[in-house]
Amino acid sequence: MRDHRELEVYKLAFKCAMEIFEISKSFPKEEIYSLTDQIRRSSRSVCANIGEAFRKRRYPKSFIAKLVDSEGESA
Repeated sequence: MRDHRELEVYKLAFKCAMEIFEISKSFPKEEIYSLTDQIRRSSRSVCANIGEAFRKRRYPKSFIAKLVDSEGESA
C-alpha cells in the first residue's frame, strides 16, 4: 500500500466527513461560526489524523497517538 487514501478506514472517514458537511448546511445560520464550524473541522481532522498515522506507522508510539487523536476527534 502506497498511500493512506487506499485504506478502507480513510475512505469511510472521508465519506462521513462529506456527509457531515452536507448535513451541516441545514444547521441554523446563527450556529455557522460555532457548532457548525467545530463539527466540520473535527470531521476533517479524523481524515488528517489517519493520514498522519499512516505516515508514522514505522514508529509504534507515534502511530498509536495519531490513531487516538483521530478517535478523539470522531467522538
